[in-house]
Formats: sequence, C-alpha cells, structure tokens
Amino acid sequence: MDVVNVSNLVKRYGNYIALDHFNLQIREGEIFGLLGPNGSGKTTAINCILQLLTYDKGTIELFGQPMTATSYDIKRRIGVVPQNIAVFEELSVRENIDYFCGLYVKDARTRKKLVDEAIEFVGLEDHVKARPRKLSGGLVRRLNIACGIAHKPALAFFDEPTVAVDPQSRASILDGIKQMNASGTTVVYTSHYMEEVESICDRIMIMDRGKTLGLGTNEELKAKVAAGEKIIIDITGENARLIERIESLPHTLSATIDDHQLTVHCTNGDHNVADVLEVLAKCNVVPGRIWAEPPTLNDVFLELTGRELRD
Repeated sequence: MDVVNVSNLVKRYGNYIALDHFNLQIREGEIFGLLGPNGSGKTTAINCILQLLTYDKGTIELFGQPMTATSYDIKRRIGVVPQNIAVFEELSVRENIDYFCGLYVKDARTRKKLVDEAIEFVGLEDHVKARPRKLSGGLVRRLNIACGIAHKPALAFFDEPTVAVDPQSRASILDGIKQMNASGTTVVYTSHYMEEVESICDRIMIMDRGKTLGLGTNEELKAKVAAGEKIIIDITGENARLIERIESLPHTLSATIDDHQLTVHCTNGDHNVADVLEVLAKCNVVPGRIWAEPPTLNDVFLELTGRELRD
C-alpha cells in the first residue's frame, strides 16, 4: 500500500509556483529520502501533506484516505521531527516528551509507558530531569526526536535531524531511525548530508523548482545520469597531447591535470582504467598511485539540479 499518495499538487505564492503538479508515492515500510536545494519545494510539499499549508490544486491521501485539515484520526498516526528544535525550555526532558506524547495519547498509564520507551530509545535515561539548555547539541536533537515519535507513529517525517551534531550523535540518530523503520514505521527523511541518505534510504527523490527531477533507488539514480566513475592517477612527466588523447577515448567525459595528478571523469565502462593506462604508456607518462571512485549521490544531485549557488 502507498502510505503517501500525492497527485498533481500545485502551490502558488502569488506568481511564484512552489509546487508544479508535484507527484509523490511512498510505500508502506520504506525509508524515503526527499532531496533538493534550498527553495526546491521540499518543506512546502511536506507542509501541504501535513495540512499545515493550503494548496491550489491536487489530491493528498495518507494510509489510503483523503487527508484534510480535520483528519485527526490520520494525524494521530503521524510523527514530525522538525529541523528547528521545538521543545519547551521550562520543562525537563521527561516533561517535554510527556507533553508532546499527550497530544496523541490521553491515557496516563499508556503515556507513561510510551514516554519511558522513547527516553530509552534516544538514550536520555541519565538526563530525564535536565532542562534542554543544560543539554549538549546532540542530546537536544535526541530530545527533539523523542518528542516527535513517542506516540509510535506509523508515518514519521524527519527534517534534517542531524544538523550540527557530533559524529557519535549522528550515528545514534541514524541507528534509531533504522530501528523505528524495522519496527514498522514508514519514514520520510530529508537531509543535505548525501552519505546519510545513501546509507539509510530505500528510495530517493531529487526535486527542484517544485518538480521531480529523479526518483529511484540509489543505484537507479546513478544509472540515469552521465556521472560515471572518476579515475585519479599520480603521474610523473608531461605530454602535450596526453589530455587530447584521453578525451578521445569513447567513455571519457573530461580530463584534467593538476599538480602532477591526472583526473579523468568517465561514463560507466568495463575497461576505463586499462584504456587510460594504455594512453599513458603510449605518451611515455609513468603512473604512480591509481584509484577509481564510483559516482556518488552528490554527483547525481549536482548533475540534476545544477551547480550554481542559490539561497
């Protein structure tokens, strides 16, 4: 079943089109990565799905039912972990989690059990009485997550949950998301850390200017674009025709030499390294260290969205 089904969603701000007939289907039980540059429409799409924003056209269904502003039964099955910290400084760790869990669960005994489980889940057992301002950045992020998922949602939205945290906290947060997913929660995950998305997401959508540019698994996205492997070779000696000859190879996209290091960008091929080494031999250039890097999700992202800097 598609847990999220968005069809032909249009959202305008005056003459600006934030979402341009946007479509999105997220399957039950997957971790779905939503990527895009700043201003691409990610947050607008999520806010429309959650009925926090009105929209001009389109349909939104969650769990197979139409989603409206008054669909409270559906909203109780959703958890949201925003990018900005959304906790009360006046309340302790336990009081914060209990408050947000109480928005969904009224029974005190059930809520206490859920709060205890959320505290253990994010590893805040030693900080239950602390106020947020006494916690490190990583611990506050964990608290933010606990507040959003304590009621055990069937669908959880994570918006940049690892911003500005240390590597240990980042690893803990990602492990926690994978555990949630393994327990049955469908996850929508946005991040600017491409390696995170590569490591945890089953499928990934790259969007920009309110439209989908690419959709598929990590490997499927890499196969759709020209970003192939990158070959890097330390070289001794120069040859005026070396770059020309390498760029004439059938799979070569570009070749550069910088500080005795040759970098060759290629489309995928079976013998790219061997072909480049053959050219080096013919040009009497001696290779040193040689390594090849497969395309990354970052390569795909830049090729689909462009490399210009945007706010």
